[in-house]
Amino acid sequence: MSTAVETIPLANLALAFIPAAVVVVVLHIWSRDSIETLFAFARMVLQLALIGYFLVFLFDTDHAAVVMAVLGVMVLASSWIALRTAKDQRKALYSLALAAIFIGGGSTLIVITQGVLNSDPWYAPRFLVPLAGMIFAASMNSVSLAAERVRAELGRGESYIDARSTALHASLIPITNALFAVGLVSLPGMMTGQILSGVSPLVAARYQIMVMCMMFAASGLSASLFLLLARNRLTQNPSSPR
Repeated sequence: MSTAVETIPLANLALAFIPAAVVVVVLHIWSRDSIETLFAFARMVLQLALIGYFLVFLFDTDHAAVVMAVLGVMVLASSWIALRTAKDQRKALYSLALAAIFIGGGSTLIVITQGVLNSDPWYAPRFLVPLAGMIFAASMNSVSLAAERVRAELGRGESYIDARSTALHASLIPITNALFAVGLVSLPGMMTGQILSGVSPLVAARYQIMVMCMMFAASGLSASLFLLLARNRLTQNPSSPR
């Protein structure tokens, strides 16, 4: 099996936007509100194009400080984005979301890179940066869902204990669905990429098991920590999402 991955021509890559464009058109017709989606796509393309060039530089660096700075930006950005569902309390909750994602995601990252993969050196960017991106994204999504749901439950008059339980379950729905579906309904991105690169499916499966464990852990730990840390601020202003 060839281990070389062919470069996708830009003309071929453009075809991937066709089904996405259909969804945008339907969204516009039904809701007249497709601007945010178009902006998200434009931002995605720009960000990925820029990060491609940046990663070439980053993977060649031998400075731990540079890698840590990149991870710091990831944590700061993911914490801010996570609170899109609580914009009226964003500033008040930001430090708590930051702490939750830093501790929940960061501890998971340490276990995976230093315990499971034995990264050498410990700051090896080829391991640390891609895995950190996956972990902090999972943490960000779970905190976002937890923040939205707990505020909605409190706005309906539920006690904080009941609202917290509902919010934690809701925050874990995406990753729990992924656990049920992986290998049966879908082959996740990392496993698919490895197989396309020529890696044995048995080896790719081990890595995917690691990925699923780390994403579930990061999601659950970050959402739980956020719900614990944010109790006082949320109960002082139990407004439902706007």
